[in-house]
Amino acid sequence: MIRNLLMAACCLLFALQASAADVLGKWRTIDDETGQPKSIVEIYQKGGKYYGRVVDLLMKPDDTICEKCPGARQGQKIVGMDIITGMVKNGDIYEGGQILDPAKGKIYDCKFWLEGNQLKVRGYLGFFYRTQTWYRAE
Repeated sequence: MIRNLLMAACCLLFALQASAADVLGKWRTIDDETGQPKSIVEIYQKGGKYYGRVVDLLMKPDDTICEKCPGARQGQKIVGMDIITGMVKNGDIYEGGQILDPAKGKIYDCKFWLEGNQLKVRGYLGFFYRTQTWYRAE
């Protein structure tokens, strides 16, 4: 009986880790205006929260800097920059953090969730929001 309980606990732990790992990894973002792939963002976990870091720019050189970014990010290279910060898993949704639009230099509240093998990423300000679909990068 104890063996069965331990086996069930291990399976549950594995399932929880697997579900959290679903959003982890690299995602291809799509430019809203052109419909072309724009960048690769890697979602990672640190200290129980989730973050997204730009690892490649597909439409601009990798040394492009963020001219319109606020605060300490201004003048920094976009590649290597965290554009998603402080997300917390709440059921199937990750929320409570923020997302930066480096092109506009604006920071929005954020939430994201999986739909199949796609990541739906929503940035919002009050009642206004925009949702992007990101695709897993191989």
